[in-house]
Formats: sequence, C-alpha cells, structure tokens
Amino acid sequence: MENSYLIAVLKSLNKKEQRELRKWLDSPVHNQREDVALLFDYLTTGDHLDNEKYLRKEKIYAKIFGAEPMDDAKLRQTVHFLTKAVEEYLIVQDLVEDELHSRITLAGVYRKRKLDKPMQRALKNAQEAITAFPYRDDQYFRNDYLFQLELYTSMEGKQRTTQMNLQEVSDALELTFIIEKLRQTCRMLSHQAVYKAGYDTGLLEAVLDYVEQHNKLAVPAIAIYYYIYRANLQKDNPQHFEQLKQQIQQHGQVFPHSELREIYLMALNYCIGKMNAGETAFVREAFELYRRGFEMGILIENQIVSRWTFLNVILIGLRLKEFAWAGTFIKQYQQFLEPRYRENFVHYCQARLLYEQKKYKEAQRLLVQVEYDDMLINLNAKSMLLKMFYEEEELDALESLLESMRTYLQRKEVIGYHKANYQNIIRYTKKLLRVTPRNKEQKEKLRQEIQHANPLTEKEWLLEMLSNV
Repeated sequence: MENSYLIAVLKSLNKKEQRELRKWLDSPVHNQREDVALLFDYLTTGDHLDNEKYLRKEKIYAKIFGAEPMDDAKLRQTVHFLTKAVEEYLIVQDLVEDELHSRITLAGVYRKRKLDKPMQRALKNAQEAITAFPYRDDQYFRNDYLFQLELYTSMEGKQRTTQMNLQEVSDALELTFIIEKLRQTCRMLSHQAVYKAGYDTGLLEAVLDYVEQHNKLAVPAIAIYYYIYRANLQKDNPQHFEQLKQQIQQHGQVFPHSELREIYLMALNYCIGKMNAGETAFVREAFELYRRGFEMGILIENQIVSRWTFLNVILIGLRLKEFAWAGTFIKQYQQFLEPRYRENFVHYCQARLLYEQKKYKEAQRLLVQVEYDDMLINLNAKSMLLKMFYEEEELDALESLLESMRTYLQRKEVIGYHKANYQNIIRYTKKLLRVTPRNKEQKEKLRQEIQHANPLTEKEWLLEMLSNV
C-alpha cells in the first residue's frame, strides 16, 4: 500500500492539517464510519507513512479489524471512503482560503434562495474584500469580474430602468482575459524553448494591438507579461527587457510570491538565453535577479531551493568574481536544499569557489574526497581536477585522471551531448599535452581543431592553455 494515492496525499499534509482533518472525520456530516477514522489514526501515527513495514495490507487490516480474516475488498472500501473524506476536506479548505471568492459565492447562494437582505450584506462584504485585497494579480481581476457578474445578476430581475453595471462587468472580463492570455502565452514561450513544441497563440496579435492602442500597459499585471513576451520575441531590442525590469522593481509588490516567482524565473530564462548567446552583460543581469529573488524569499518554494537553481546562482556569482557573496550564499541557503542532495551540492560548490579563487590545493583536497552521486556534477568535478592538474604540472595525476574519465564515460549511460562534450575535453587535453612548444604549425592546427570542436564547454580554457605553451 506504500505507493497508493492515499499515502501520497496524507504525506503532503502538515501537522496542523492532520489535526484539522481528524476533527473533520469526527463529524458525522463528513464521516460516519469508525473504520475510516481508525485507518487515518493508524497511518498518521509516528513514522507509519514513511516506513514500508507499517504499510503492509495485512498489518493495516489487523490494526483496524482485529483478528478478522483478511478481506482485501473490505480494506479497499475503507481506503476509498477515507480518500473521499480527505478530498472533500481539501476542496473545502481551498475554497475557504480564497475569502474573496467565498463571499461572492455566498451572495450567489442567498440570491438563489431569494434572501435579499443577506444577499446585499454578502455583496457589500465582497466589495470591501475586493478593495482590501493586497494584490492586483489575475486572481484579483478574476474575482472582480465574478463580483460584478453576481452584482448584475442580483439586479437583473428588478426594474429594467435602473442603472446596471454592465460596463463594469465588461471591463472586468476584458482585463481578466487579457492578463490570462498574456500570462499563458509567456508560459508557452518558456516551455517551447525547452521542449521545442509548436503552439497556436490564437487571438494574441489582436490582444497585443488592443493593449497598445488602449493604454492597457498602465495595468502592471498586463505590462509585465506584455514585456516578457516582447523581450522573448524581439531579443535584439533591449528596451523590452529594460521595461520589464522597471515594472518588476516598481510593481512587484502587487503580486503574491508564487506569481512573482514565476515572473522572476521567466526574466531569468531570458537572461540565461542571452548569456548562452554570448552576451556577457546579461551575466550581471541574471546575478541581480537571483540576488533580489533570494533576498525577497521568492525563489524559495515550500522551504526548498532547487539544487540546479542553487548551482546556477553560485556559477553566475563566481563568473562575476563575487567570491565573498558566493561563500555567504552557500552558508545561508544550503539549509533549503533537499537533504538527499545537500551534502554533494554544497561540497561541489565549495570546491568550485576555491578553484575560482585559485586555491588549487584546497580545492583538490575537497574534490578527491568524494565521488559525487550526480553524474554531471561528478564529470564537472573531474574537469576541475583536470584543469588544476594541468596548470600545476601534476602530469602523472593528470594522465591517470584522463584515463579514469574515459573509463567512466564508457561505463555510464551519459546523455549524447554531455558524453560528446567530455570526450572532446579528454581528447583535446591529451593533444595539448603532446604539443611541441616551438612547432607553430602544430599549435595552429590544434587551435583550429579546438575552435571548431562542438560541443566543447572548456574551449576557452583549452585555447588559453595552448597560447601559453
């Protein structure tokens, strides 16, 4: 049972949610089966959810039904009813957390029951909640539209001569649509860059024209996604990215952290694309976005930082020689790495920092201590050692390392691009070792080979070492 849907859902609950759910199961409105409550109690006791021995069907059945003979169908039924109760709890919790939407829904309930005074009070409360809402994101505009629509519906059956809020309904719907359309298009662009998928953007061009002609860029939620789209579509025009940065700095506070995180990641992806195209000015742009994002806490999701985000931040900081900042970052944010990756990634980043500071002996001591679990990190670490052994003229150690890397690549199922890259690093390092210093023709031939080799991530280093021969 350890891989069941119910176990995965229960694992996602925090302690407070578990306590509230237990109260939910105590209510006969939500649950009238003792076996369902017993199953929940058993599964959420101690480390039962994480320990396979407690999740065997026979053990669970004995805890709930005592000495009865095992009945698989009966246990499945108990699991079904507990799953159903948990799902109902999660649905209600999600609805309750969106207080604004809940108030609008309540107004609709009173309207359908023809309870005019309670409906008017609920509408008034909803309007106050909209005014007090701290953000001006898509959720705000969507709820404003639902409120205006509910307000119109409440007036529709009354005198036709009274003033109606039809313009407000139309305006709110329009803003909601534009924001959602632009945001979704930006997501499509981001996915397309990775997955190489083709998407039909439908009414997008008409939306863009309308935004430009009707001064809708005054709405921050529209402007941000508009400039993300324009920056990615017209990469040679720096003004769009500048406008995007300005919007983020001036209006970032009108978005919740979850959405602001998505905006930052879209801006970072743009910068990384520019960096990969050789535009070095965007190394600093990416660094500043990362720095602000971490200072504000928006790049930390559910108390977790992606190990690759952590590594990218360090590599960009080191590229800019922000050594003190990188060291502080490792100490401050390593706690947010997933425990299973933390030791390896922190160890590697510390070694990389020492390497970039030219503290080769210290870096070597760190690198030779560990065989990294992650294959690409392991290969990157070996490449660092390779460069240090070459520059320190530790040729025996270098020859041994080159052979171990060759064997490693043969033994492991390395993805095509990465395998070709590290094979090229090995090949051209060996050729570098065999170069005759005064043979200009040989050096020029090797220089040409290195320049035209692809993929080759250490091309710059190899050419620098060749020029020093």
